Amino acid sequence: MPHLRTDDFDFQLPPELIASRPPERRDAARMLVVDRAAGTVEAGSFADFERHLREGDRVVLNDTRVVPARFFSDDGRFEILRLDEPEPGLWKCLAKPGKRLKPGRGLRVAGVAGTVEAVLADGERLIRFDQPIDLEEHGQLALPHYMERAEDPADRERYQTVYAREPGAIAAPTAGLHFTPDLLGRLPHSFLTLHVGVGTFQPVRAERIADHRMHSERFELSPGAATAINAAERVVAVGTTVARVLEHLARAGGGTVAAGAGSTDIFLYPGSEFLRTGALLTNFHLPKSTLFMLVCAFAGTELMRGAYAKAIAERFRFYSYGDCMLIV
Repeated sequence: MPHLRTDDFDFQLPPELIASRPPERRDAARMLVVDRAAGTVEAGSFADFERHLREGDRVVLNDTRVVPARFFSDDGRFEILRLDEPEPGLWKCLAKPGKRLKPGRGLRVAGVAGTVEAVLADGERLIRFDQPIDLEEHGQLALPHYMERAEDPADRERYQTVYAREPGAIAAPTAGLHFTPDLLGRLPHSFLTLHVGVGTFQPVRAERIADHRMHSERFELSPGAATAINAAERVVAVGTTVARVLEHLARAGGGTVAAGAGSTDIFLYPGSEFLRTGALLTNFHLPKSTLFMLVCAFAGTELMRGAYAKAIAERFRFYSYGDCMLIV
């Protein structure tokens, strides 16, 4: 649908509904249940999630682990967001203020000397460090900007799913934050890995959504998980990251997902067909974001607008530490 505009996916959110802290218990979130076939929207609780599953379902979750990616130079002049380490000691990163970090410029992070090797076309920097830097000791979690705060000790546990095991993400796959080990142990489930990257922070600047360029993110799916997913009568994706991997692989395999590793820049917006995702658990997303466009593609824009209006009217909590929605 090339005529769709970014402004078509705008809505007004009262700022007090933005959750900047996690709930006391992981599974204490409220949950909006959206039935696509019936066109209904009902308010409930995440405690009811299991009740909405049916025989033959397979719940698929993203087991990426968030790594501390936010650093500051020792002199406090630069903030660095570490995106990747394409080779040992070489960081691909975003920097503020970037204009002053030109090739050849030196800086120190955690006492380690670094030199800017290159500035890439999209403004990212390649910085070479002469020693390894302990990410856990010296880095901070890159909490979303809308929280308007730095991390505190509780975030090291709560901005991480209980099943996180593959380090590499900058941001958490937040739909998974609601799960407890007890609940997970009762569900037929499989894992895939998608390392959530900087694209999750990037606004859509194009006027037409078809002109937006998605960042690429790395994923992996094991043979056992692929077999279980293909055998499922319905796949319940926990989060938009899972849906994106499933749909990327299903497009490549004609509806079947194959095991393997790679990267995806798939952009799902109204008009996109979902080949393998049968139901979707997701948190509430920012206006005009690619994630809001994805849920509109899955459930229909008008139904989603109605669901978000209900969530706002009933004072649901929004974004990473907020409440959730199950679309069936």
